[in-house]
Amino acid sequence: MYRGKRFLGLVPARGGSKGVPRKNIRELAGKPLIAWTLEAAQASAYLDACIVSTEDGEIAATAEGCGAEVLHRPLELAGDATPGIEVVLHAMKENPSFDYVVLLQPTSPLRIAEDIDGCIGRCLEEGAPFCVSITEPSHSPYWMYTLGSDRRLSPLLELPEEQTYQRQKLPKVYQLNGAVYVGFRDALARHRSFMTPETIGYVMPEERSYDIDTLLDFRIAGMLLKEAYP
Repeated sequence: MYRGKRFLGLVPARGGSKGVPRKNIRELAGKPLIAWTLEAAQASAYLDACIVSTEDGEIAATAEGCGAEVLHRPLELAGDATPGIEVVLHAMKENPSFDYVVLLQPTSPLRIAEDIDGCIGRCLEEGAPFCVSITEPSHSPYWMYTLGSDRRLSPLLELPEEQTYQRQKLPKVYQLNGAVYVGFRDALARHRSFMTPETIGYVMPEERSYDIDTLLDFRIAGMLLKEAYP
């Protein structure tokens, strides 16, 4: 409990991942991918509980082996087209005693307890209904272009004339890194999203913001983790 509020950590882990088959329990730097997120959640000072939402028996067994509680989700919430928010709302319904849900995707294995607690703390300090983790992108969108049918390039974002394209002088921008999403349960039920005009950001360093989507991502994350935990 933190500031009189109860926080539920929620790790969504379905069995039908496409980019990297069985990725949630695939070994990454010596342990299942999902274990890195569960260990960070268990080390959090603010989370009151952490559950894994899955329809998959093998994932459930792996999560339980890591000391996590499992919420068996219905098969209709495990399809490729199932919106992620439906999984969150299902977990909220099954766990009505918590004030906040903290979504922790297992595809962010470099996130640590400090990031979880920092995002929760920022949310309550600012009195915001939502706080999500963000990071500065490695490539600025001011250097990005669209390609027309005539093969001509058009800038994605236009800079004012007095601005410069020097990296140090470009406006700062941020992107979601997928690591931590904090939401007040009543606001989540109302908006059905963590992203609203009232959402605030918690900045994480680039080295802990790596998100796994492909097999190449998986290999790179493994190397980063081996460097961080030799």
